[in-house]
Amino acid sequence: MWDFEKNSREALLQLFSDHEIEKKCGVDFMGFIDAYEAINHDLWHKYSLQLTTKAELRYQRFYKAFSQFGYEDLSLAHHWAEEYLTISPYKTHLIEGTMDVLDYLKDKYSLHLITNGFKEVQYIKLERCQLKPFFQQIIISEEHGVNKPDVKIFQLAENLSNSTYQECVMIGDNYDTDILGALNANWKAIHLSNETSSDSNKSAWQIQKLEQLKQLF
Repeated sequence: MWDFEKNSREALLQLFSDHEIEKKCGVDFMGFIDAYEAINHDLWHKYSLQLTTKAELRYQRFYKAFSQFGYEDLSLAHHWAEEYLTISPYKTHLIEGTMDVLDYLKDKYSLHLITNGFKEVQYIKLERCQLKPFFQQIIISEEHGVNKPDVKIFQLAENLSNSTYQECVMIGDNYDTDILGALNANWKAIHLSNETSSDSNKSAWQIQKLEQLKQLF
């Protein structure tokens, strides 16, 4: 729902400009962001599998991005880690159709949220974007010591929502954490993506836009 790419890029552009990274790294913003996003994706994947820590992820994504262009500044990477988490959660871009679809679903179904995001920013995002009232349970993995795709967090969601796995449907944009995690927990799953699904068994539905959920429910 929260447009991660758009909100993140706005925050990073501010940091990139304020700290004159083009001069320091010899790369324009789009060149930098391409490198950063690949590094960030890899680190988040490792974090979901508990192969790296929150503290390491927070600064390593910036340090590794700087280093890729021959600029190594550990102090600046730590500074960016703090500034980024101060700026980004106050961005309010939502994926197209978010509010319309939530309004449509809220009276028909019990809605809950599962996120691997850092707890200190998730509530800010939800409040700033006026999303919190739509969800009965907000399950932040960090608060429970287990991340998606571990089936334990899906089972926790069942317990907290007083539901059975037969009643649960996961809607997510991350195939590895959201979709495979849900399928392994015997949930139904809907993948929001413009890319062809890597699910050879076609056990998950796929949509390109959130508005398509109104056709399914």
